[in-house]
Amino acid sequence: MKPSTSRMLTRIKSVYMFINEKGTVTTQELVDEFGITPRTVQRDLNVLEYNKLVISPAKGKWTTTKRKVKMTS
Repeated sequence: MKPSTSRMLTRIKSVYMFINEKGTVTTQELVDEFGITPRTVQRDLNVLEYNKLVISPAKGKWTTTKRKVKMTS
């Protein structure tokens, strides 16, 4: 796996864990927490949403779904 792919997957996992811990977060909170651009946050959220791990209950807000996730390091 390319280092950039590994870095991206690690970041997406961190984003998911942050949302799961906080309950509901805004896109801006993710930008501030991870120091990445809004576009990068949106791409990461799109991956999580595609895999049915997060949903957006309101514009710009995100929360995790009830889908079970097996975390590995």
